[in-house]
Amino acid sequence: MKKLQFTILIHAPASEVYDVMLGISKKSTYETWTALFNPTSSFEGNWEKGSKMLFVGTDEKGEKGGIVSEIYENIPNQFISIRHYGLIQSNIEILDGPEVEKWANGFENYTFTETDGLTNVIVNLDLTEDFMDYMNEAYPKALSKLKEICEE
Repeated sequence: MKKLQFTILIHAPASEVYDVMLGISKKSTYETWTALFNPTSSFEGNWEKGSKMLFVGTDEKGEKGGIVSEIYENIPNQFISIRHYGLIQSNIEILDGPEVEKWANGFENYTFTETDGLTNVIVNLDLTEDFMDYMNEAYPKALSKLKEICEE
């Protein structure tokens, strides 16, 4: 498993960045910034610690695909940790097998640090080698979109 880190400074309070990033007040804010990964990106579940979360989108056939995850930790406006443990392919949850084992128990962590109304967002990702190039290209664009939404 490889590790990547991204950071962005957003001119907005941590409470607002956290809310917009996770789509807490309006799910559409999450869907807007994550659309840079997949135009149909969404989630099913809630952000409470210990809860199951599905990060989903639809493919060209209209079938649901994505990741099965657990909200491992959630300290509002400060930190959220997501543990991935399965896949969704063709509307079916897959929790074991070679495709899952390659990256199961990988984490996606977000840290929000506010100073004088500016929020520094640090993203730490565990991922497989085959996603490195994609994430290095897509993640900075997605975070720029998040910044744009938060600063509107």
